Amino acid sequence: MKTERSNRTMDGKENKLKTARLWRDAALRSRKLRSNLRQLTLSTHNNQKITLPENINEIEALNLGNNSLQELPEGLGAALINLHILILRRNKFASIPLPVFQLGHLTELDLSHNCIGNFSEEIGCLKNLKKLCISHNKLTALPSQIGTLQNLEELDISFNELCQFPRSFGQLKKLRTLDADHNKLAQFPQEILLLSDLEELDCSGNKIDCLPTGIMTLQSIKILWLSSTKISALPETFCDLKNLESLMLDNNALTALPQPFGKLQRLKMINISSNFFEAFPLVILELVGLEELYLSRNKLSFVPEEIGKLFMLANLWLDNNKITYLPDTIVELGKLEELVLQGNQIAILPDNFGKLSRVNIWKIKDNPLIQPPYEVCMKGIPYIAAYQKELAHSQPAVKPRLKLVLMGLKDAGKTKLRQCLVSKRQDIPAVPGNKGIDVTNWIADVERSLTFIVYDLSGDNNYDLIKPFFLSPGALYILVVNLKAYMSKHFYTYVGYFLHLLSAKVPHGVVCIVGTHMDLCSEMEIEEKCLDIHRQIALQEKRDIRFLEGLAHKVDRALGQDYDVRTSSPHALFYGVSDKNLRRKKAQLQYLLNNRLQILSPVFCVSCAKDLRNAQRLKEKLMSVAEHREIFPNLHRVLPKSWQMLEELHFKPQELWVSWWDSARLGLQAGLTEDRLQSALSYLHESGKLLYFEDSLTLKEYVFHNLSKLIDILNVFFQRDATMLLQKLLIHDDMDQLTAAQLHHYVEGFLLHGLLPSHVIKLLLKAHIKTQQDLHLILELLEKMGLCYCINKLKSKPLNGATVWYKFPWYVKNQTPHAEAWINGSSNMSGHLFAVEQLQIEYNFPFLFPPGLFARYSVQVNAHVVQRSDGKFQIFAYRGKVPVVVSYRPSQSGLQADTLSIASHASLPNIWTAWQAIIPLVEELNVLLQEWPGLYYTVHVLCSKCLKRGSPNPHTFPGELLSQPRPEGVTEIICPKNGSERVNVALVYPPTPTVVSPCLK
Repeated sequence: MKTERSNRTMDGKENKLKTARLWRDAALRSRKLRSNLRQLTLSTHNNQKITLPENINEIEALNLGNNSLQELPEGLGAALINLHILILRRNKFASIPLPVFQLGHLTELDLSHNCIGNFSEEIGCLKNLKKLCISHNKLTALPSQIGTLQNLEELDISFNELCQFPRSFGQLKKLRTLDADHNKLAQFPQEILLLSDLEELDCSGNKIDCLPTGIMTLQSIKILWLSSTKISALPETFCDLKNLESLMLDNNALTALPQPFGKLQRLKMINISSNFFEAFPLVILELVGLEELYLSRNKLSFVPEEIGKLFMLANLWLDNNKITYLPDTIVELGKLEELVLQGNQIAILPDNFGKLSRVNIWKIKDNPLIQPPYEVCMKGIPYIAAYQKELAHSQPAVKPRLKLVLMGLKDAGKTKLRQCLVSKRQDIPAVPGNKGIDVTNWIADVERSLTFIVYDLSGDNNYDLIKPFFLSPGALYILVVNLKAYMSKHFYTYVGYFLHLLSAKVPHGVVCIVGTHMDLCSEMEIEEKCLDIHRQIALQEKRDIRFLEGLAHKVDRALGQDYDVRTSSPHALFYGVSDKNLRRKKAQLQYLLNNRLQILSPVFCVSCAKDLRNAQRLKEKLMSVAEHREIFPNLHRVLPKSWQMLEELHFKPQELWVSWWDSARLGLQAGLTEDRLQSALSYLHESGKLLYFEDSLTLKEYVFHNLSKLIDILNVFFQRDATMLLQKLLIHDDMDQLTAAQLHHYVEGFLLHGLLPSHVIKLLLKAHIKTQQDLHLILELLEKMGLCYCINKLKSKPLNGATVWYKFPWYVKNQTPHAEAWINGSSNMSGHLFAVEQLQIEYNFPFLFPPGLFARYSVQVNAHVVQRSDGKFQIFAYRGKVPVVVSYRPSQSGLQADTLSIASHASLPNIWTAWQAIIPLVEELNVLLQEWPGLYYTVHVLCSKCLKRGSPNPHTFPGELLSQPRPEGVTEIICPKNGSERVNVALVYPPTPTVVSPCLK
């Protein structure tokens, strides 16, 4: 009974609490409703006039923004006698409307984003004004009466055309915040120096070349922005701004900071990126309370040991300098959360780097790292910590090995050249051309243990899909050219294409051009052809650089304009693209310009016939290049002995794969406990020694250590030879009652449509796999690599012997899938489709379309679509009930770019469904393109009006807009191809911006 009474008491308390909460919520809603009665927002469509409602004299806040107004409603000044806040932003006022000056109680006025060129002296009537925003207009001068606004605390006059301030400006004694950025000020306005209460000042984007010595009078200043001016030095009096907390001086011409700079003890953030510092400014080290330091894009060559004094640092950006090493004391910065070091010359990281465990933004690429190896550093701080811990546990080991990749056209002589390099002179066998990918170890120097891992990539186009898997940074590439067959007019086929391929896949890669069959050419022929190759390489490189520099110049021009100028007309360069996206595009172009291929010249000619002319000299040249520390720093990378032992132990088993537990046992033999195994496997995967997919639920349980066997399996699928495939199938006795005719039918279907049932795949791979589990793992691995996908994956054990089919898109030959008329841009739509709007995102590839990209993309999109129908260059499918089409259009001439487009359609009210269908496919494509860091491509959103009209050359909006929010207050955009047509913004901007612009990496 006591328990029951206790429960009833508890229930009663809970009910009372619920009732109290209900009353409280009701009171809050009532209070909110009463407060909202004092606020009013009015809007109009189609440029209609706004009429004020009756009885609004109690309104305190009125929002008339985003209405394209040129005049205010009649009676506004008389009706709104208690108005305190008036928002008129994003209209079309050419001057401040006169009724505004009747609003004597006004404390806040927003007139930004209009066309105001004349700022009336009557502004002095608004004596109570505390906040005034008149940014993004066309003001050339401020009225002298502005000085009478004695209560003004915040003033935003940014993005105008002001050249100077009136004398009365200095009378604004209560002003705390002033935004005067992006005007036409040629010098720092002296009037600002009289504003002793000023706390925040932004003068960025003006052409101020120096600061006055009187800057010290701004004793209240806490935040000061002086970005993108022309300041080359700071006066010593600047250091008397004792309350300064945040300082932006990026993109100027500074080379040093004044000696007393350490007096700024309250400084928490300083940005001096994009200046001309050649030495680290040591005076910064006196600022012990500093939390953010940005020194990107300077010319620094070192970081001082005393950096450890800045123990409060959370953000340290040192990217794109010339720093060769980091001091050991950097690991004492225990509060560091962002450390950006990319684009330097750092080879070795300090010991105990794992102490920087709080770092969550870590960028280190484009450094010649050898300790830890580049692959470890790219994985992040925890992996670096594991490497260094392992190095402390076991002795370091240096085993110089270099990947050597032979590539070129079919019959170039690659396989024969490989034999010349690998075999001794008397042992060179007569070998046929390579059928696929072949890997050989070449111990070039026993004493120095210098070993080359030689990859011979077939010149047969059938293998183009898988060849890029074997192109990786840090390798030496030999481009083999048959001098006898070479013709000047076919330079691009023999040489130029391969250079573009390598430039896109391994920017800054090292290439040696070797001419073969010199025994079949005269001395004059050899000389002429080698000179021609050399000349045309230089011409191609010059054209490519000129093209990229031209683009970089266009980006600079666009950045030199105000953002408003870029949004004012679709004809503008980089229409609507934000400064942030433009700067990222400029950085990408600069990366492409800075990381050109390293082509060793001249062309090295050899004969692989009996005399082996120059073969020994080529061997010596390759060894000399390999041991050049500036060219191949990774050759001398230091590994923990246990990691090297783990690699060697994995090479012993003959099976295709080992389980995670078998790998762990091998790890124990190498001295690695299970918790230390993951980092070692991750490194071996990243460096191409084996395959271990830690992000795959199924595959992470296995380690694919036998790459030679895996390559043999890949060769089976990509030889595209019906006779060879049939031979592999017919040699087996246990063909499960399959007749030769049935097998012939399967092979024919494979070569035409890319389709194979799993039981036939098992027969093809009989020589390479032993169990059904082997087959499942191989098929999952091929799917992970983007080579095939299952078209009828079964969730449970197949019933009645149901066959599981796999599709290899690389083999699809039919040109177009079955699809609706609109796919091909047809304008002959049926009547009910005229209301349908088409979305189309187009990728353009002016230099190179990555080989196999469309086929691999076809595999990756399979998880997102249903009811798909594939053609050789087109996929028609559905995302839910929304149609999507992916199309590839190869270039028809050297003047055109290859294009890949992703399209969908829906009615305008439902266009969000089309975006929902397209965006995941765009993101999948972006992931694949990340594998090509040196590839230049552009992305565009095609004009839906042009597409509906059936225009053969529709207008394109910049793809960067996909990562930007829809512009506030803008509902339509004019199509430049037809000035009378307006495109709804929902057809250009997605509902939610993508995380990263698809144009950028």
